[in-house]
Amino acid sequence: MQLCRIDGNVVSTVCHPSLHGFRLLICQPLDCEGRDDGAPVVAVDCQGAGHHQRVLITGDGVATRACVKDDTSPLRFMVVAVLDEEGPGEVTS
Repeated sequence: MQLCRIDGNVVSTVCHPSLHGFRLLICQPLDCEGRDDGAPVVAVDCQGAGHHQRVLITGDGVATRACVKDDTSPLRFMVVAVLDEEGPGEVTS
């Protein structure tokens, strides 16, 4: 699992058949302090994440391909959870 921030979405005129009907998001990995940590990755969104939300993604390609129901899909990353808007240590009322 990797903590990420959603920085945008991917638009394509031609794509693998397994991607039809799914949103692809640009996910910027974050370190434990909330700073950028490495290069962005593309993840399929099965949770309804929004722009600039913090999410958890998984790199388990088998689970990702199961989500899109296609064993031949080129996908590897998938959003598995949308986190609260508050940063670490902040409490909501």
